[in-house]
Amino acid sequence: MTLKYENVSFTYPGATTGIFDISLEIGKGELLAIIGASGSGKSTILKLLAGFVSPDRGRIVIDDKDVSALSPEARRLGVVFQNYALFPHMRLWENVAYPLKVRGVAKGERQSRALDMLGRVGMRNRADDLPAALSGGQQQRVALARALVFDPQGLLLDEPLSALDASLRVEMRDEILRVQRASGIATLLVTHDQEEALSIADKVAVMRDGRLVQIGTPRELYETPANAYVAGFVGQSNLWQGKVRSHGVVESEIGSFACDTQGRSPGDAVTVFVRPERVLPVADSEPKSAGGELPASHFSGVVDADRYLGPIRRIDLKVSGGLIRLETHLRDAVTSVRIPADAIRLLPAN
Repeated sequence: MTLKYENVSFTYPGATTGIFDISLEIGKGELLAIIGASGSGKSTILKLLAGFVSPDRGRIVIDDKDVSALSPEARRLGVVFQNYALFPHMRLWENVAYPLKVRGVAKGERQSRALDMLGRVGMRNRADDLPAALSGGQQQRVALARALVFDPQGLLLDEPLSALDASLRVEMRDEILRVQRASGIATLLVTHDQEEALSIADKVAVMRDGRLVQIGTPRELYETPANAYVAGFVGQSNLWQGKVRSHGVVESEIGSFACDTQGRSPGDAVTVFVRPERVLPVADSEPKSAGGELPASHFSGVVDADRYLGPIRRIDLKVSGGLIRLETHLRDAVTSVRIPADAIRLLPAN
């Protein structure tokens, strides 16, 4: 079962915001996460697949069938909303069984299937409780069970963990992945939490101003972003403007870098991109060149900010021309750093 967007565009009535020429495919058993800033169009992507709005152009396709004109009910998609939307007066098994009830399934069968699904999410022993008796994480499990009980063609998750505290979010994202993998269902996750997306998604799509900027595996987005926007949006990053000085050397606003210039010519403008964890502290005794200057990709400065985060420190080192952000587990003072050539990636200039 596959879920597809084929050149889909949609703008809200009386506005210019929406999404533009989006093509995506979610394969059977695959989990695709959509991330982006507020207003980037990620929620609109979900609404279009769910059938809450219809595309102005393009097609929504489920299992090779154009469903663009079908109602949400006819699409047979399970949806888990941000607020879970459980019926407060219904017992848990009745909440889970509700999609079966509206589809005309007999009471005995729908109770049996609801209890089975509650068992899959670890809530079978609470089947007769009301939602008010549950924690946020437990309500999320019930909402997930309800979304899957009728064997949907796809699963849509709309910011499903945003209402939970940080520690519970980690537990529940692992639970979502376990249930999703067990069901083998194509799944779309919309989230503002990058860590959530990177940790459980097979692919991640980055949206900006209603357009798809890049789609790839979490590793591809993190290590080889397509441009400075993706590099700056996904995770922490260092981004400096520069120019190729010669083969293997780039001159930037903070100094020179020794790196692979990837076939670019002298004078070509670039953005130098380095992840903070790839910046390495060095001893103050690091040798200098004959002229007294640090070699390429070596920098000295003063600490502008030092944030202790337990296993790591996140440091801003103020150097001539700007800042270098680094992450390190070392507890010693940091005044000099080096950046290995393989940690440097050149992106298009802004």
